[in-house]
Amino acid sequence: MAHAPTSSDNSKYYIPHGSPWPIFGSVALFVLMSGAAMTMEGANNGPSLLGAGFVLIFTLLFCWFRTVINESEAGTYNLHVDRSFRMGMSWFIFSEVMFFAAFFGALFYARNFALPWLSGAGAKHLTPELLWRGFEGVWPSNGPLKVGPRADGSFETIPALGVPAVNTLLLLTSGLTVTIAHHALRAKNRAVLTTFLLATVLLGFLFVFLQAREYHEAYTELGLQLGTGIYGSTFFMLTGFHGFHVTVGAIMLLVIWFRVLRGHFTPDRHFAFEGVAWYWHFVDVVWLGLYIFVYWL
Repeated sequence: MAHAPTSSDNSKYYIPHGSPWPIFGSVALFVLMSGAAMTMEGANNGPSLLGAGFVLIFTLLFCWFRTVINESEAGTYNLHVDRSFRMGMSWFIFSEVMFFAAFFGALFYARNFALPWLSGAGAKHLTPELLWRGFEGVWPSNGPLKVGPRADGSFETIPALGVPAVNTLLLLTSGLTVTIAHHALRAKNRAVLTTFLLATVLLGFLFVFLQAREYHEAYTELGLQLGTGIYGSTFFMLTGFHGFHVTVGAIMLLVIWFRVLRGHFTPDRHFAFEGVAWYWHFVDVVWLGLYIFVYWL
């Protein structure tokens, strides 16, 4: 098997050579975001530009992953680089925590401050009389104007014991399978490692598939869309960004699985596996928060 050799000189730090991928990634992100904005604005060439952006992003990921994997398998990275990778991944996950904290904060503010203020609950002021008379600040709410796809502004929520409960079970199970795979890697049990890592990948993509079906039902049958007031915007921003993170995590796990099939990683040198496992556990924890505060409460 093609295990990565350990660099014999741990006194030096590897300085990456010149690479085209950072500037390529900047261009790809610009095209992707421009296409997304134009698509949302209804521009004719928006979908084409958005599709081109996705093609560039996937090209970037494939080429950059290949470069880093080749460097790792060539023994370029020593223990100093490995330590910096761990620090970098830790700070990246911390930034993701802050990212979701902002959206959870918006949800908390809307439910506990904005709606009571607009309805005049618990305070003697003229806000309801001057702005929206008779508005009831109850959750879930699409706002005083009752905006949404339906003429009367009505909408339905997704029950917590339906697809969300199934997806919760899937993610919790995937957290267990990736942990078993990690222990198998450290124990040099490649068969168990391969099997449980593949199970984690399949559970991740099944989660995304079920969430896509949930979104389709919300848009076509429930009157629940991104534009359905404050409830719709917070619901889709939180669950949508989380679904995006699950998709990215599942793709990374798939790459790790292919590397395992090629004999990569050793029991003491496998940060790429560990980094993706950290990310996956982070995704699991965020979903538990989503399930409780978005679907249940």
